Formats: sequence, C-alpha cells, structure tokens
Amino acid sequence: MHVRESRPHFHFKPWNFGRWLIWGGFALILALAPQLWTSGLSHTLISQIGIAIIACLSYNMLFGQGGMLSFGHAVYSGLGAYLAIHTLNLVSAGSFALPVSLIPLVGGLAGLFFAALLGWVTTRKAGTTFAMITMGVGELVWSMSLMLPEFFGGEAGISGNRVVGEPVAGISFGPQVQVYYLIAVYCFLSTAAMFAFTRTPLGRMLNAVRDNPERVEFIGYSTRRVRFLAFMVAGFFAGIAGGLTALNFEIVTADVVGAARSGSYLLFVFLGGATFFFGPILGAVLMVVALVLLSEWTKAWLLYLGLIFLLMVMYAPGGIASLIMMNLRLAAFGKLRRLWTAYLALGGAGLTVLLGAAVMIEMVYHLQLNAALGPQLKFLGATLDTHGVDSWVGAVFLTLTGAALFELARRQFNAQWGEIQEDIEKEIKRREAIAT
Repeated sequence: MHVRESRPHFHFKPWNFGRWLIWGGFALILALAPQLWTSGLSHTLISQIGIAIIACLSYNMLFGQGGMLSFGHAVYSGLGAYLAIHTLNLVSAGSFALPVSLIPLVGGLAGLFFAALLGWVTTRKAGTTFAMITMGVGELVWSMSLMLPEFFGGEAGISGNRVVGEPVAGISFGPQVQVYYLIAVYCFLSTAAMFAFTRTPLGRMLNAVRDNPERVEFIGYSTRRVRFLAFMVAGFFAGIAGGLTALNFEIVTADVVGAARSGSYLLFVFLGGATFFFGPILGAVLMVVALVLLSEWTKAWLLYLGLIFLLMVMYAPGGIASLIMMNLRLAAFGKLRRLWTAYLALGGAGLTVLLGAAVMIEMVYHLQLNAALGPQLKFLGATLDTHGVDSWVGAVFLTLTGAALFELARRQFNAQWGEIQEDIEKEIKRREAIAT
C-alpha cells in the first residue's frame, strides 16, 4: 500500500548572484553617471541614452524576439510624445491634475492604445508584408502630422514647460540632472520589465513564432494573437520613451514620427545585436553618440555610419553583442589569450584602412561643400591640401595597404579561430564523458 505524503515539499533554488551583480551594476551606473560626467552636455547625452535604451529595447521586442521587421516603430514613441506634451500643457494650465513624474506613463498608455488600434491591422500579416504595412502606417502618420496642425503643431511642433507648480522635496525638474534621474528610474524599471517579459510564456511563445510559426499553429496557438499582444507591449514601452522625450526637450515636432527615427531604431538595434537582450542597450549608446557627437564632428557622418553598417553586415552580422559573447566563450575555456596577436593585427590594419578612407572622404566633402575656404583642410592635427597630389596619393596608399594587410590578418585569424573552436568542442566532449 502506498501512502501519499501530506507534508508540503519545498524546493529551494540557489541565488543567481551573477544576475544580481549585473542588475546591481546597471543600477549603479545609472545612479553615478551624472556624478562622473558633470557638464551640461554630458547630462544631456546620458539623458538621451536612457531614453534611447527604452526605445531600442521596445523595438527589439518586435525585431529580435519576434522576428517582426518594422519600419514604423517611431509612430508609437512619437504619438506617445505628442500625448505627453499635450498632457503637460493641460497640467501647466491647471486643467488636469497629474504629477509631472507620471506624464511618461501617459505616453506609454498612448503608445499602447495606438499599437492596439494600428496593430490589429498590421499584425494580420507577417514577414515582408508586415514590414511594408508598417512602412505605410509610418508614412501615413507622418503625413497627418503636417495635415493636422491643431494636434501636431505643424512644422513648429508643440512646446511645453515641465516646471509646474511648487517644487516637491526640492525637485522641480528644472535642472537637467533632475530630469536625468527621472529618466534613469524609468529606464531601469522598463528594462527590468522587458527582461521579465522575455521569461514569460508569452515571451517564449513569441520566440517560437519567430523561429517556427507553422509549429506554433500546429500545437494550437494563434501566431497572429501572439504578434498582436507583443506589438501592444512594445508600443507601451515605446510610448514611455516618447513621453520622456517630451519632458526632456519640452518640445515635440513631426520628426519624432518620421521614417528617419524608425530607421535609426532598426539600424542601431542591428549594430548592437538583436539576438541578445543587452544588444539594443549597446545600440542605444551608439545611436546617441552617432546622432549627437559624430554629426557635430563631421558632415560626412552618415557616410561613415553606412560604411560601419556595411562592415558589420559582412563580418559580424550578429552585432557587437555577438562579438562580446563569442569572446566570453573563448575566455571561459581559457583560449582567448591565443588570439590577442591576431586581434592586434586586425585592429591595426582596420585602423589603417579607416584612416585612409577618412582622409579621402573629408577631402571630397571639403571640395564639394567648403571650396570657398581654400584648398587647406585640418584633419586629426594634420594639414591636407585637397588640390595637391601628395595628399590623395597618401590616402589611397594607406587605404590599399591597410585593406591588403586586413585581408591577410583576417585569413590568419579565421584559421586560428577554427582551430580554437575544434579544441573547445573536444574539451566539451571530454567533460561530458567524465560526467557520465
């Protein structure tokens, strides 16, 4: 006779100290960033980075986790920004009582509403058709921003004032650092919520829809419903990013719903690494650096950005995050030190190619845009003569020599990489044999 045990059973799981360390480090970085970079420009940059992290992670919920290539994600962050700035103006006028710190949630609810409304149509299709529909929706909303100035404000946009009422505990959201900490709180909570989403049944099913939609339909799930629910969640977090943008800049223009903003999300999420959760965070940092700093440094920044994207597609399609994870795997097996000379060779040759190409690009731009300033050009501390043969020959020589050295280093690196991967596979099999 079998007697059922009536006492409850408790299963204890060990603490994941690695995860606590990562999240604690992330929170510490957000808290200490304005103390490490104290200038006004730095506070502006890190504020934009915090907003970009939320926006890029919300986009990756569609692109990386769901396999939905969207060309109109800026619609939901942009409309969230518009609803947030209108709400801020109502609060300023005394017509609506709401703390300024909660206005980003208005943007999130607006993003959720429009994602539910437009996503009902958009998510009926998948693949290329879905991408084309999102592009059409994006262009539709952008054209409406010029046709409905009562809501969108026309070309001038809608402005507001985030300093409303009396300060609470000294917080008025006037100084940029106070706005940054509000953004940091939303950034941390939104990042944690989106990471938690990836561990939910819906998040797991979204991955399945990305990888094998036919199998998902076969076991009884609706792929369209899964895409639609994920689309709404992504729209909510995109709207939060838009609401924070409205508070940060105190103005919202039609650019926030334009195709350029949606394209930026796609480009930098890909560069950061869409297949890893932290990849869009890296992409968000790159996006702010490129759009703010690189654009100030050179007029040819879009060309540089395009070249970087081309090289990443050719040599690292998994983005920066994939490069980091592959090298962490080597380090875990103690093989990374065998590649440091190859990395030095690749880096030196790559920098040589970049230097030569940059010299030619800057001279071409100088001839086309700044010819009235004379033939002389200052670049990286050197004086270049755009009318002289020496500068052009030197730039071509650097580019071709660097390209040849890079190709030789790449072939050697590929050979070493293959050998190391074989050693790792042998080590894995050896450990498995010992374990059994």
